[in-house]
Amino acid sequence: MHRWSLCIAVTAFLGTGATAPADEFFEIKVRPLLAARCYRCHGPEKQKGGLRLDSAAALRKGGDSGPVVLPGKAKESLLLRAVKREGPKMPPKEALKPEEVAALTEWVKRGAVWPKGEQTSSAERDPQHARRTHWAFRPVGDPPPPVVRDNDWPRNAVDRFILAAMEKRGLRPVAPADRRTLIRRATFDLIGLPPTPEEIDAFLADDSPDAFAKVVDQLLASPAYGERWGRHWLDLVRYADTAGDNSDYPIPQHYKYRNWVVRAFNRDQPYDEFLREQFAGDLMPAANAEDRRDKILATGYLANARRFGSYEDDRYPWHLTIDDTLDNLGRAVLGLTVNCCRCHDHKFDALSQEDYYALYGFFQSTRYPWPGIELVKMQKDLVPLASPEELDRARVERKRRLAEKDAEIKQLEKEKAAAEKSRDAKAKKRAEELTKALPEAKKNRGRLAGEPLPVELAYAVAEGENKGRHKVGSARVQLKGDPEHPGKEVPRRFPTVLGGQALPPGVKGSGRLELAHWLTDPANPLTARVMVNRIWQYHFGKGLVQTPSDFGTRGRPPTHPQLLDYLARRFVAEGWSIKAMHRLILLSRTYQLSGRDDATNARIDAGNDFLWRFARRRLDAESIRDTLLAVSGALDRSPGGPHPFPAPATWNFTQHNPFKAVYESDRRSVYLMTQRIQRHPFLALFDGADTNASTAERVTSTTPLQALYLMNDAFVHAQARKFAARLLAERADDAARLDRAYALALGRLPSDTERSEARDFLERVRARSAGVPADQQHARAWESFARALFLSNEFVYVN
Repeated sequence: MHRWSLCIAVTAFLGTGATAPADEFFEIKVRPLLAARCYRCHGPEKQKGGLRLDSAAALRKGGDSGPVVLPGKAKESLLLRAVKREGPKMPPKEALKPEEVAALTEWVKRGAVWPKGEQTSSAERDPQHARRTHWAFRPVGDPPPPVVRDNDWPRNAVDRFILAAMEKRGLRPVAPADRRTLIRRATFDLIGLPPTPEEIDAFLADDSPDAFAKVVDQLLASPAYGERWGRHWLDLVRYADTAGDNSDYPIPQHYKYRNWVVRAFNRDQPYDEFLREQFAGDLMPAANAEDRRDKILATGYLANARRFGSYEDDRYPWHLTIDDTLDNLGRAVLGLTVNCCRCHDHKFDALSQEDYYALYGFFQSTRYPWPGIELVKMQKDLVPLASPEELDRARVERKRRLAEKDAEIKQLEKEKAAAEKSRDAKAKKRAEELTKALPEAKKNRGRLAGEPLPVELAYAVAEGENKGRHKVGSARVQLKGDPEHPGKEVPRRFPTVLGGQALPPGVKGSGRLELAHWLTDPANPLTARVMVNRIWQYHFGKGLVQTPSDFGTRGRPPTHPQLLDYLARRFVAEGWSIKAMHRLILLSRTYQLSGRDDATNARIDAGNDFLWRFARRRLDAESIRDTLLAVSGALDRSPGGPHPFPAPATWNFTQHNPFKAVYESDRRSVYLMTQRIQRHPFLALFDGADTNASTAERVTSTTPLQALYLMNDAFVHAQARKFAARLLAERADDAARLDRAYALALGRLPSDTERSEARDFLERVRARSAGVPADQQHARAWESFARALFLSNEFVYVN
């Protein structure tokens, strides 16, 4: 983080806390921090330096050096000097974050209030108690929308929760956004593309009370919606079209999982069902052949786990692939860092090493597909999508072809033996030829035997077998995370803090279906909370929980805990419908606020945590690229299919010569081929997702290279030429072309000043093109003007 960004972040944090009641500030900002970072050395089990920090009495008493907190005296308090690394450094290994130091400082300045009095119960003195009773592990509440002073402002329940929090802190919402801003905001949010001038005009002309609701419904019904929101999910599950091993082998079939995700969002598949199919679609009943195909494709989520190393045999580190699976399950679905338990109990959350290996057993009992790797280049264990009848026919045909190969080899061996017995010179030469042909014939026979059946295949998972590396059963603890040092066996079950449900007696398979049901059980306090928080985050730029993949004690507490629970409970009650959640949020007055600043509000809540205005945001990488294609008229709106990978027979990639490719396309960016080891140049430049790890939030950078790209790259120049050609073809004169250019690129008409400046600019460019035909002068001028528009902040930001 840049220094100035850090200063702003800390200022925002202090501004938020300064207006909160002392008890609330302590419970939200201080107690979780002390429990997570201090109690291990200064709690009930251990008191280094004679110091405890888990009760008011212990705090006042201090340690061997005397009191460490002097209420109201931040500079004199030893605790603050230690966490600021002034003198003794506490914690000794990992310093507190600036916002954590700021919270402790503010707490001491305000009197070091300890709301629960002098004593704490024996349960509260137990560090595990604090972890087990952490807010995220408590049942989802059912809070009613709060009473507010300004009853005229809220439009729905969301607004009541937001306004109540603002009123409590002396904040007032700013004015609503104008209609052009609102439709541009909603269109980018829901489909990742700009609204067309015609769509904007239709909205501006619609005076009905439900005009914006109709816009929202039209956007949710667009096929582009699934492409936009499917991309968010692909970020979370670290989707890539390659395996991630040392040589990064292609996975030609994996686009089918990507397209399944897009379709699932477009049909508003209930989120609980969406999850269950990804964990256990192959084990669920299917209504028909198409449904069976979709359920198998869904398990591409598990197959997508990263591959490592160069070996396929017993040396392959399957524990790393399963760890990658568990890490993603924890972060993407539960908002927990489950993989922190691989080597030991979680240091901060109520998760144990046994919880980790209880989950490990489900995936150890699952057969993952083999993508090909440096020393074993052929794919195997892919899952057929064909019907049983088609599979039977394919097997019969394979058997027939193998028999032909066997007969060919037998005939070659017979001829070779006969030629070798002959003393004829021609026969001797023939024997030499047969000696060379036999190995090749046997190699071809082996290749045929190892090839997948010639039916449609999915990069998906299947049940393990009662033998080999995917033997069905519970896992043993790996001492210190080392599979070479197994400990005791842990029965497969859900984490204890989330219920600890164990597999019912008689389950013979992996147990993934049971796990999928536990994950989506409404009694699980995390799954619904995590997802509604993500939906909120993608609409407002940050979640109610601002650490969207970490709901543990190391994450940030919710700014609006009651709203979070209200949304989670409603999400489940309305059938886990993501589109219904969009409607609720977008139709709120909160979402429709302008981005206008307010000095009084900014002094209280500089970080806009309490949403008194709408936060301006830069478009993500995909939206920038897709918008360039859209306004130029070049965007291919058809769904993406397979990528033009080289033929598998030619694969010879190694760790020293890994697969690398960039396949250009005019389709939407969600359909671009993405690798794990090499990032797509455009997506990397504009902060696209990291395909090696779950991406919960896109980092937004501002670099000279981004500006240079928009000025000089061949792709941008090509779109500028097409944009210019479109303007020249669609409008007859410069004034009309200018209006069209602004409407397409920025969603508005130019101001009088912009018109004057644009005319001057066009004339100067034409003057530099003197001597070329007039039509080329016009084309060059408008192409240059298009690049200037593409470079503007307004083109790549949404208000």
